Order: sequence, then C-alpha cells, then structure tokens
Amino acid sequence: MSDRLDRDDERFALGLLINGVPRNWATTFGDDDDPFRVDRYARIARSVEAAGFDLIFLADGVATSDRVARGGLEPLTLLSALAVLTERIGLVASVSTSFTEPFNLARQIASLDQLSGGRAGWNIVTSSGGGENFGRADLPHDERYRKGAEAAEVVLRLWRSWGEEAIVRDRATRRFFDDDQVRAIDFAGEFFSVRGPLNVPRSPQGIPLLAQAGSSEAGQEVGARYADLIFTTGLPSVEESIAFADRVKARAAAHGRARESVRVLPGVSPVIGSTEEEARRIWEDSVRDLDVWRDAEGFAKQFSIDIAQLELDAPLPREALPREEDVEGRRSRYGVLLGLIESGRIVTLRDLVRYTSTAAGHWFPIGAPEQIASQFLDRYRRGAADGFNVLGFFDEVPGGLEALTDGLVPALRANGLLRERPASGPGLRGSLGLPDRSEPRIEAPVAA
Repeated sequence: MSDRLDRDDERFALGLLINGVPRNWATTFGDDDDPFRVDRYARIARSVEAAGFDLIFLADGVATSDRVARGGLEPLTLLSALAVLTERIGLVASVSTSFTEPFNLARQIASLDQLSGGRAGWNIVTSSGGGENFGRADLPHDERYRKGAEAAEVVLRLWRSWGEEAIVRDRATRRFFDDDQVRAIDFAGEFFSVRGPLNVPRSPQGIPLLAQAGSSEAGQEVGARYADLIFTTGLPSVEESIAFADRVKARAAAHGRARESVRVLPGVSPVIGSTEEEARRIWEDSVRDLDVWRDAEGFAKQFSIDIAQLELDAPLPREALPREEDVEGRRSRYGVLLGLIESGRIVTLRDLVRYTSTAAGHWFPIGAPEQIASQFLDRYRRGAADGFNVLGFFDEVPGGLEALTDGLVPALRANGLLRERPASGPGLRGSLGLPDRSEPRIEAPVAA
C-alpha cells in the first residue's frame, strides 16, 4: 500500500481550538491579555496562521452556572473581527442547532464566508442544556440529533439556493442579480418549515465548510451525512481511532459520499518540552495547583454524578457512575472516560480531574516536539486521523503557543507531515483539497 504522504489527494489538516479564559490564566496571562477583546485572539490566530495551521476553531456554550461561572465571546462575532485581521486561515464557529433557527444560522455563516473570502466553516453541534435561557425544554439526546440533522439539511439547501452565475453585474440592463439563478427551497420537516431562498449569495468556496463534533451513534450519522471535517475525541488507543475513522467513512459511503471527502480530526492536547523529562515536569506543574473539588463539581454536573459520595483519592466506585447511554450531553466523551476508568488508567477522582483538566478527555501525548510529531505521523499513516485539532493546553502553560509554532510545527515539517501543497480550489475548501459541494441540490432530508 502506498504511503499517504506520497499521494497528491491526501492532505494533512491542522486546526487549533482557542478558548476564552484558560484555567491557569493567572500564570499565563500577561497584563494586557483580555479574553473579551479581539487583541488576544488576533495574536494567537496570526501566530498559528504564519506557522502553517489550516484553521482556528471556536467552541461555544449557551449557558453557564451561578456556582461555577464561565464566560466567553460569541463565536461568529469574534470570527468576523478576526476575518479582517487574518489572511489565509480558516474560521470555524460552533453554532448550536438546538436554539438557532437554520435560516439565521445559514445567513450568518454565509456572511462570514463572504467577508473572509471563503474561509468560513460551521461546526454542527447540539446543546444538552440551556433551554431555560430560550424559554423551551431541553430535548432528549436522540431527538436533539434528529433536530440537528434537519437543521443541517435546511442550511445546506439554503446555501445551494443561489446558482453560480446569480451575480451578473450587467450595467446595460442595470441588473446586479439574475433572478432565475435564485430559487426557493420549500422545506417542511419535523422541526422546521423554511421557504427560502437565502438572502446571501453563493459562497466563494461553493458552500462554507461543514464540521461536526459529536461521536455518539447519532452524532456519527449526522457527521457522515453532512460534515467535511469530524472533530472527534482523540482516543488514547490507535486501534480505537482507526476503527472510529473507518466507521464514519463507511457511513459516509452509505450516503453516497466518497470516503476521502470526510476528514477525521481527533482532538489532541500535546504537552511539549525540549525533552520528554521537561514535558512531564511541565504537565505535573500544570495540574499541581488544581482546585480539584471545584473542577470535579463542573464535571459531575455535566455527567450527572453525585460527587458527595466520592472520596478524592479512593478508587471510583463503578456503581456511582451513570451508564453511557444515560448521559445526555457529551455522551461519547463520557464513554471514553468511562473506558479509561474501567481499564484502570484512571483510578481516583483526583486522577479523573487531572486527566480532564489537561485535555477534557482527549489524547494528550507528552514529549519533545520530535516525539509528538512522530506519533502524529504514525496515526496519520495508519488511518487513525486525517489531521488533528489541537486543544487548549497550549494556553495553560507559559510559552505554550510558542511550543506549538516554534517546536511542534517545524518537527511536523521535518517529518513531511505538514507541507505546502497547491490549493485545489478557492477558500478553505481549496486549501484542504475538499470538493465545493455546491451541487447537486439535495431533494429529501435524511434523519439521524
């Protein structure tokens, strides 16, 4: 079998998740770092753009707690500001289908795509909580994903409602638009009824890039049907990662899509030092001062665990933990953590908090840049990943961003994983070698 590195149709993708307020902000923030001003995000985005990252990715939440407060900027607003402060890097926003009307969502993402010259993407997510902020009840897991699939269908049809030649700019007839190139979608489904067409023209890249984050069975089905990129939990086991990628791509093929048109980008939170020993010291220092009970409370609320009956350094009793199928939010992430507990890799509540504080349940390799780059290459070659979405540990330690841009990236270039390739088309899709997907128009919705 040929090496993936030698194939012109294979492109390694590298993304970065940017968080608002890192847990260790008191250590890592300079006096001028303000998570509610654009300067901080522009500095990070420009730095990774210059290094060669393909995209930045913003997560989102539609609720916080008055006990464990969290706050951050709305992703589309922030990315619109970053669009004029960057030149090449992709801009991917998480927007929940649980509380956003698909017409507004399609319009907002399409507007960002136009303003950025075809660099926008939408990460399809659902919300397990937050209904109290929108005057509605939270939906059960599978119903939530049915609604998410239908919302994605509507958005995709709206983006396709403008033809490629809809803008004519004919001075003689004073026509800017060709009315015959713009069509209604007349969608009626279980959750949404949308006539269309969209009131924003066709994307410079065909349609904005579609990503999906969620690895449950229902999430995999939505991703396989609609997404170009799958942001999934970075599993510690290479074999499990290979199996996951194979399942998602087989599902995509069952929907008539080419397997290679779906790229799997597991989350990874590398802990980087000049040597493996230094990297381990960096990690130990980062988790030494954890407010363990506060962090455990947030984790327990998310997964409905009663921590009042748990001891910090005693083995976690299996009977105190819910079954994976009973968890409503981040079910697949919980499943990974449950597997680590059952295998003995996580033993106590303290272990669990240390693990989740570093990578939120994702893979976190520890080592020198060359060691981590070698592990990236191995997973890529074996089909466990088509790239990686680097998570927020870089923001938790002093010099973490530079460890990525000046350490890991050069090591990825040295081993041939990260390299310049000619774009296959315009915008973010072209830079990733993805088809534009503007046609054909989909005629019938497919439920997750």
